Amino acid sequence: MLDLPVSTEFNKRIPKQKLYENIAVTPAMKKAFVEQIKIIYWRNKIAATTLNLAAGGQVTEIEVFEVRLSAPELDESVLRQIDREIPYHILFLLEYEGKYRAVIGYKEAAAGKTTFKVDRYYSTDWMGEDNLPVHLEGLTLDAVYENFVRQIAGDALGTGESASLKDSVEQQKQREQLEKQIAALEAKIRKEKQPRKKFEMVQKAKMLKERLKHV
Repeated sequence: MLDLPVSTEFNKRIPKQKLYENIAVTPAMKKAFVEQIKIIYWRNKIAATTLNLAAGGQVTEIEVFEVRLSAPELDESVLRQIDREIPYHILFLLEYEGKYRAVIGYKEAAAGKTTFKVDRYYSTDWMGEDNLPVHLEGLTLDAVYENFVRQIAGDALGTGESASLKDSVEQQKQREQLEKQIAALEAKIRKEKQPRKKFEMVQKAKMLKERLKHV
């Protein structure tokens, strides 16, 4: 898939129950696995052993999972569960009625080298497989993973010309927080009757908008 080299092909079916049967999951989680997912294929293994790439400091392998869905929506909790069970970085290709969405989690090392915590997920829109903006770029696994995240996130992470991926994600969080504060403040401004209070809130909103320009 994604025109990845033949050397990376794995093409093994993963019984979905293997991802939840031996651990305590909520009934809602189990229901999501059963009802939302038809089948999971482990399509590719991107690693120093399958490609002429240097191992990364954070990323040792990137797995490509094709997840065929029964409906166009998949609970994010299902992806998090899969990410918890697989101690590597995963590129998900969700398929529904011939269309695909690429989804990838921004993962950071947690307690140990084999444990990762997913901070947030990024995804493309639904489109034909050939149109997915996902390309193998980079000389190390760290670089390939970072490029996958940036390709899928698109404008959400900016250009990334000078910032590290971690910094780009943090900046996005800051932007989202400021946008949320501005929206809440503007809602209060619309309701405020006292001119003095309204003026103060308008000034604060201007300050937050100015700060947003520089994040």
